[in-house]
Amino acid sequence: MSGDAAVVLDAPGTVRLTPHTPRPPGPGEALVRVRAAGICGSDRELYLGSRPAPYARYPVTPGHEWSGTVAEVGAGVPEALAGRKVVGEGFRNCQVCARCRTGETTLCAAGYAETGFTEPGAMAPTLTLPARLLHPLPDEADLDAAALLEPAACVAAAALRAGVRPGDRVAVVGDGTLGMLALGLLAAGSPAELLLTGARPERAALATAFGATGYRHHQETDGLGGYDVVVEAAGAAGSARQAAGLLRRGGRLVLTGLPPAAGPGLDPAALVLAQTEVHTVFGAPPAAWAHAVRTFACGLLDPLPLVTHRMPLRDYEKAVALAGDGAPSVGKVLLHP
Repeated sequence: MSGDAAVVLDAPGTVRLTPHTPRPPGPGEALVRVRAAGICGSDRELYLGSRPAPYARYPVTPGHEWSGTVAEVGAGVPEALAGRKVVGEGFRNCQVCARCRTGETTLCAAGYAETGFTEPGAMAPTLTLPARLLHPLPDEADLDAAALLEPAACVAAAALRAGVRPGDRVAVVGDGTLGMLALGLLAAGSPAELLLTGARPERAALATAFGATGYRHHQETDGLGGYDVVVEAAGAAGSARQAAGLLRRGGRLVLTGLPPAAGPGLDPAALVLAQTEVHTVFGAPPAAWAHAVRTFACGLLDPLPLVTHRMPLRDYEKAVALAGDGAPSVGKVLLHP
C-alpha cells in the first residue's frame, strides 16, 4: 500500500484499501494531515458489525481517535490554524438544538453523526472536518500521545461529573485504556485514596504511574467499600454493580462503559436506599475535550505509556485483531498512514 491510500469498511468484515485524494476544505472547514489513529473497542464493533445500527454507517473510513497537523483551512477559518498540531471532537453536532445550546453536544437532537462511524474517519492520510471541532496543541506536543486524547476526553467528562474533592476516597473499575486515563485525570483532584480494580494485575505498576494508590483484582474486592466516588470504566458484565457496591451511602457513581445487555444490572432499590448519586457519560462534549487537552498540554497527563504497538495503515485488520486479543502485552494500538 502506498502512503496515499485509505481504509474503507464496505460492510462488517469487508475491508479494502482505496486511493486517497484529500478533500479541499470548504467554508468553516480544515484539512488535517493525520499523524496517528488509535484502535478501541468501538472500532472492533464497527469491524465485526456488532455496533448498533444507528451508530454505524457503511461504507465508512474508520478512525475516531486521532492526531495530526492542519495542512489547509477553508474560508472563514483563521489562517493561524494552518500548521498547528491538533486533535478533534468526533460528534458532528448541529449547534442550534436545545441540547447543543447547553453544551451537551453528544446528545444533539439532530441525530447521531460521528467521525469514523457515520462520517469519514482518520484511517487515511488526511481528514477534512469542521474547524470548530479542532483543539490546538502545543508545538512540542507528541502526536502519538495526543492520539489518545479522544478516550481521555471521554473520561474527562466522567471526571468532571465525579467532582472529586481533595481528600476523597476514589475508585476506578476497569484497568483498560479508559481506566488508566481516568486515574490520571482523577489524581489531579488530590484524592486521599485512588484505587484501581481490574482483571490484569500485571498492570498494577502502570496504574501506580498514572496515580493509583492501590490495585485489586476485581474478584478480590469483597469487604471493600466506603468510597466517596467510583468511576466505572470497564463496560463489562457486572462492572456497574460492582462499582456501586464500592460506594459509601450517598456516594457518587459515574458510569462510562456500555455493558452487555444480558449482564447483571444495578439494583434500583439499593441505589434509592443508599441515596446514590448516579451519573452517566456518552462521548465527550466540548468542555470535557478542553479539560483533557488542557491537562495534557500542561504535563499532568501523559497517555504515551499506554501505547504498546505502532503499525502501518495497511495492517488495519491485524491491528483490530491485536487490540481485541486481551493479551497482557497489548495496550493501545496506533496506526500511521
